[in-house]
Amino acid sequence: MRSRGPQTKTRIPLQKGRPQTPSIIQWAGLNRPATLGLVVLLTCVVSAGLSVVLTTHQNRFAFNELQELRDQANHLETEWGQLLIEQSTFGVEGRIEQKAIDQLQMQLPELSEIVMVSRD
Repeated sequence: MRSRGPQTKTRIPLQKGRPQTPSIIQWAGLNRPATLGLVVLLTCVVSAGLSVVLTTHQNRFAFNELQELRDQANHLETEWGQLLIEQSTFGVEGRIEQKAIDQLQMQLPELSEIVMVSRD
């Protein structure tokens, strides 16, 4: 590799006696490949870091939503169990009446056979 010696600043030619201001690329030193590569690498690192932050943020919100849906599923499962118990309770009356008719030969009395008792 060949050594270039001391670094010299790039001089910008003058136009008609008036000093010309350097462009932003020349001022920042981006006209050199090493500096340009460093800037591109820095940009990639910053964008990768921001994407990690964004992904973490989205994962936290998704996890919170998952927990809420699990709580809702547990609540609905509990309610379903209560409804099944209630349904079986309502079905018991019909079974009791049917067993009373079949096994004990019981039947509903006629309206004329019903006696109202009062406490006087």
